[in-house]
Amino acid sequence: MRSRQGWPAARPGDRRTTGRKLFRDTKHTPAEPTLTRLQSRGFGARRSFSEARSTPTLPGPSTAPRQRQIRPNLQRRELGTLGQRESSGSMKRVRLDRWGGQLLRARSGAAIMARPAARQPFVLSALASQSTTTPTTSTTRRQASSAAASHDLIDDMSIDPQSRTPLPSPAPQRAAESAKLAALHARLSLSNKIPLETLARALIVPSADKNPSFNNINLAFLGSTFINYHVLEYLVCKWPRLPMTLLYETLRAYAGKESLHQIARRWGVEAAAAPGEEVDPGLLQWKPEASGLQTRWGYVRANSDITDRYVERRGISSRVVLDDEFGDMVSMPKTGEEGYQYYQHEAYASFVQAVVGSIYTHCGRDATRDFVKSHILSRDVDVSSMFQFQLPTRELAMLCAREGFQAPIARLESETGRLSRTPVFVVGIYSGPEKLGEGSGASLDIARWNASMNALKAWYLYSPSNKVRVPSDMLEEGAKPWKAPHIDIGEII
Repeated sequence: MRSRQGWPAARPGDRRTTGRKLFRDTKHTPAEPTLTRLQSRGFGARRSFSEARSTPTLPGPSTAPRQRQIRPNLQRRELGTLGQRESSGSMKRVRLDRWGGQLLRARSGAAIMARPAARQPFVLSALASQSTTTPTTSTTRRQASSAAASHDLIDDMSIDPQSRTPLPSPAPQRAAESAKLAALHARLSLSNKIPLETLARALIVPSADKNPSFNNINLAFLGSTFINYHVLEYLVCKWPRLPMTLLYETLRAYAGKESLHQIARRWGVEAAAAPGEEVDPGLLQWKPEASGLQTRWGYVRANSDITDRYVERRGISSRVVLDDEFGDMVSMPKTGEEGYQYYQHEAYASFVQAVVGSIYTHCGRDATRDFVKSHILSRDVDVSSMFQFQLPTRELAMLCAREGFQAPIARLESETGRLSRTPVFVVGIYSGPEKLGEGSGASLDIARWNASMNALKAWYLYSPSNKVRVPSDMLEEGAKPWKAPHIDIGEII
């Protein structure tokens, strides 16, 4: 038995809610919406979804008065829709999109906020599931089944992800997310004053990113000057009699590209396969090409492209004036396997120089000097193995004549197995009663040459002490009075 509205008639004793009971309940509880009573009959999930859809986020004044005018009609229509049955006996499908469609309709005078172009990627990511793609552009729209005015809430914006040019290096903001970068910062015991963004910038070589605001060209140049300064003053004060050619080679052994490359390797620096914005900021980024790194200064000679065919005779004056800080000729960029190794050493060396420049920028002069002493000057370099003499006996005789010593004389100290296959002779070089050097060899001539070379090495490798004072020590507060180091007149020419 059915009532006129389509609901089953109430039976005697049946406590189901009738139309009058429903009216009486709503009268006593006017603040309770009709959808709340529908929730008790199994429509709770639908009601919560409709409430989420019916919550407008429109700019401008509140729309509460309009909602109170719409709600009575909405309740009647919902009850009528739920009360009707089809001829087959099944309930009609509830149109959830119509429940909140009227509430989402924008008013005619509502203002539309213009979104800046920089926020377009946010809209694209938030509404990616509701975007439609055309052959030229990807237009993002907010779909709604209510009135067409709801489309005006978000303007149509053309966003083409392919049109954005990828960055040549990672963004500085990604430095805080890199575990490799944090581990490198802790491994070098860097101060907390040095941010991770600066360390990430030190890993970007100009060949990977041409923009000087994001690569390490400025930091590397600053660091190279401090490294060369501290190493050079240490060498001059520790070995004041070193020949100029040996001074260049020793400086290269401490601060050259090959040495700094080994230092960076021991720090655990790894290089990326190719630079790009998706690369981890903790990896060294470089390309095997000319980077334009202006840490080497000198003149490119006119015949620099053919110097590999022959050994050019160059004097000390030309090496000081025309060549770079290591006395090497500045040549054109190299190619092939040799060029790849050259640019690789330059990239790793630029990172070490950039780290020193970062320390000076953020921590000051004293921290920079301590870092150079700990990581560069602490390396053991055998300077005596760098000597090469053409005529050591004649050079020793000229040295004794210049210094006013007696002419050197070679004396046989001892020998063994003169008539055997492996004889050994020990020869000493004397200048009057003083013994200048001693050497051994398989023959008397070789023993005399070795003794002369050892005497020259003993002269050139003179050092006042193991811990020498350098001019930069006077920059400390409360430093002792400066005592000038020994200054030699130079090597034998």
